[in-house]
Amino acid sequence: MTNTRRRATIADVARAAGVSTSTASVVFSGKVKVADATREKVLAAAADLGYSGPDPRAASLRLGRSGIVGVVLGADLRHAFLDPVTTVLMEGLTEALADASVGLLLLRDDPRVPEAPPIAEAPVDALVLLGCSTRTREAVEGVRGRGLPVVVIEGTGVEGMPEITLDNRAASATMARHVADLGHSRVGIITLALEIERIRGPVTVERLATATVEVALDRLAGLREVFPDAPAVSAAGSLIDEGMIAARALLLDDAGELRADRPTAILAQSDLLAVGAIRAAQECGLRVPDDLTVVGFDGIAVDGLGGQRLTTIQQPALEKGRAAGEQVARMLAGEPGRSVHFACTFRPGTTAAPPAA
Repeated sequence: MTNTRRRATIADVARAAGVSTSTASVVFSGKVKVADATREKVLAAAADLGYSGPDPRAASLRLGRSGIVGVVLGADLRHAFLDPVTTVLMEGLTEALADASVGLLLLRDDPRVPEAPPIAEAPVDALVLLGCSTRTREAVEGVRGRGLPVVVIEGTGVEGMPEITLDNRAASATMARHVADLGHSRVGIITLALEIERIRGPVTVERLATATVEVALDRLAGLREVFPDAPAVSAAGSLIDEGMIAARALLLDDAGELRADRPTAILAQSDLLAVGAIRAAQECGLRVPDDLTVVGFDGIAVDGLGGQRLTTIQQPALEKGRAAGEQVARMLAGEPGRSVHFACTFRPGTTAAPPAA
């Protein structure tokens, strides 16, 4: 038999306790001092009725808010949360929003899922765009039309949007110069996905003309400041397996043999891709860094390197998430948001060395 018992209300509690509804409401709000005896009587009646407090949905309706902040992810959720950078960033975002009494709603910006509700119709009070693409910005215009706060993490937003930015291009150029200073001139590049569709394969002029993921484009531009003609292969995600696939394309010919002109160094746009490149090199009988230098980007803790330390660029992922959450909280409180810029740090390791003679 279905239990149709309705949820007890504050009026029910007031009647059971023999007080006015306003008095019972004050007990739960805690905003006005109530006599201890009255308070205990109201709480006892509430316990008997199974009343745990005001319905948060009703409070949301009174305030005209949903109590939800949407986080728009360019990647599907499986890939997004296999990336340690995303999980650390989300931790910082959650910490910063803890006092704002809001929940997080994860939204996907993926043209391969046509049945997904439009971002502009999401029941949210604010949006955080993580890895904003050109396509995402177009979708967000509808949200801005509703007057909702929008914060962009690593991506050019629209005028008036606070942006949490990282020196992707400058940091990548720093890494490329380090590899060049070691004596490498023949290098290969593994990029993050260039398009929201996450296409895997060689990076061509035609693809760059239509690419939309600005983090990948900025990091590639920094690397090509030093190595303008370096061949590049894009991965379908920041995953170790994707790094292995891309590295094989750089190291092996069509017959599966080592290329005579193979790169002596691989510059990967994430640490997970770099680990995949190291594993691919080991499969091919190459030693890192004696036969092949491999460098990454992110500065995360990665497994599978044995006693080696990855040469990489360390980014402040936790701080980026916190900064985004702080700006959302400010804007929800009626204050103007502001943009925050972060810089990366070069972290030397044991996976980079001069090319073999």
